[in-house]
Amino acid sequence: MSQKYEGVTVVDHPLVEHKLTIMRNKETSTRGFRQLLREIAGLLTYEATRDLPLEELQIETPLTAMTGRKIAGKKLVYASILRAGNGLLEGMLDLVPSARVAHIGLYRDPETLEPVEYYFKAPDDLSERTVICVDPMLATANSAVAAVEKLKGRGAKDIRFVCLLAAPEGIERFRAAHPDVPVFTAAIDSHLNDHGYIVPGLGDAGDRMYGTK
Repeated sequence: MSQKYEGVTVVDHPLVEHKLTIMRNKETSTRGFRQLLREIAGLLTYEATRDLPLEELQIETPLTAMTGRKIAGKKLVYASILRAGNGLLEGMLDLVPSARVAHIGLYRDPETLEPVEYYFKAPDDLSERTVICVDPMLATANSAVAAVEKLKGRGAKDIRFVCLLAAPEGIERFRAAHPDVPVFTAAIDSHLNDHGYIVPGLGDAGDRMYGTK
């Protein structure tokens, strides 16, 4: 059982746990890893969007008129932390294809483990939209903290963070920096190793997704 943290939701649905176990296996192919990440992304999105506001809508079914409900307000924004975030992004767009997309280019300096920014592109009206920031791994949380700072700097107020795996160290760092941003993850693992990788984890998500080293 994962340790509980305020503001953190562990999506421990049986389908999520099943798919995650296959992804962790080092024998799983690049194709299989990519497909499973896409599938889990949709399941995580269900939880991250559970409290979206709804408004009533009058429609006609083939049989009669009725009052239905639809999501209120402007479309969602998915903010992908490049490059690995795009693996989650594809599955999330399957679920909400009309969502807007922001891209945040950050890489982790291998010596300092600090994030280095190289790209940022987002819709102008973030203050009026729910923004879901995505990255498969919340390890040191340095990149996640920097990404959310960029989004807040552009006016975003309603932000959620979705990841596949999180380390206790990353959760504590992220929640200290952004206590107003809830976290949704498939699992909280044991710890970080000396290289900033989550243990037991699944290796480098970007490398496993794209077949690179």
